[in-house]
Amino acid sequence: MISVSGLEKSFGRLHVLRGVDFEVGRGSIFALLGSNGAGKTTVVKILSTLLDADAGQASVAGFDVRTQAARVRESLSLTGQFAAVDEVLSGRENLVLIARLRHLANPRRVADELLERFGLTDAAGRKVAGYSGGMRRRLDIAMSLIGNPPVVSLDEPTTGLDPEARREVWQAVRQLAAQGTTVLLTTQYLDEAEQLADRIAILHEGRIIQNGTLAELKQLLPPAKVEYVEKQPTLEDVFLTLVGSTEQS
Repeated sequence: MISVSGLEKSFGRLHVLRGVDFEVGRGSIFALLGSNGAGKTTVVKILSTLLDADAGQASVAGFDVRTQAARVRESLSLTGQFAAVDEVLSGRENLVLIARLRHLANPRRVADELLERFGLTDAAGRKVAGYSGGMRRRLDIAMSLIGNPPVVSLDEPTTGLDPEARREVWQAVRQLAAQGTTVLLTTQYLDEAEQLADRIAILHEGRIIQNGTLAELKQLLPPAKVEYVEKQPTLEDVFLTLVGSTEQS
């Protein structure tokens, strides 16, 4: 569904992409992993037709990003690093607005289906200003699915979210892939890629230095030594357990 070959991009003397190659299969989650400044967002912008590459080729759903940009935009929906929702409107109103802009029949039905799909039905009539970070992100992803694009690009979707909200977004991403949507996920969080991705590509200094499944990447390291140690809970384990206990009481 996504094919990238020899992609290059420079900004003046700064070479951001130096020949990037990868492919993403239909209905899979592909994680593009890299530190800040590695070039992840630049790749996403080129695939979304928001930026022209200096060299190389890229296609989305079989359409060339340079010569068939309009068809690419019909096939791919982009969710950026920050939720693009209108806080003055309710959750349902945000979805209805986008459905109308896309000229879809029965926008309210489309909105209600997505609200149910992402667990936001109870909050549908509330203004988004009162939503939690995780709820805003889920609404943002739901808005990106209006029109049923076959490919969704999520550019660092959990940046700035607390542990609970991150897990909410992870569940939403898993549901996308389970229903056949191809997901391109950029992240700098190693655990996020480990939890979600079918394949992981590591982007470093403008190049893909490794690309494979989690199992394949782990094989690059020496075999682990078996040692028996007491496993201590992490702070995240403690936080989620305490919060969960409070909600159940």
